[in-house]
Amino acid sequence: MLTKRLSDFELEVLQYLWRLKRASTPEIHQEIAAGRDVAYSTVRTIVDRLERKGAIGRLPQEGRAVIFQPLITRAEVSLPLAKKFVQNVFGGDSRPLLSHLLDDEALNAEDLAYLESVIRKRKSELSHDD
Repeated sequence: MLTKRLSDFELEVLQYLWRLKRASTPEIHQEIAAGRDVAYSTVRTIVDRLERKGAIGRLPQEGRAVIFQPLITRAEVSLPLAKKFVQNVFGGDSRPLLSHLLDDEALNAEDLAYLESVIRKRKSELSHDD
């Protein structure tokens, strides 16, 4: 499974690619370097690793720039990681995590409305399964 082999920095690079949709290594470096000190060669190494792992791919070349795009979705990465986190930290029981998020996070009315809609949808799915 690819997500077991992704480092934190690889996930950070993927975050930028998911947001940008497509970018060159210099563009990715520029985005990351805006928030912290990181060498271009480090970003290039991570981009190369992600390409070898099949997480990103090259688009047809535009001039001299090599442009990359994500080949895996955020959901393909986040769901297995979230499940692993719940298993490792909460023993597989997601209720304490949900309680923590509701109690400790700064949720606004829009966030709560979104969560309510997710719960309504899930309840509807469960009632159709019966």
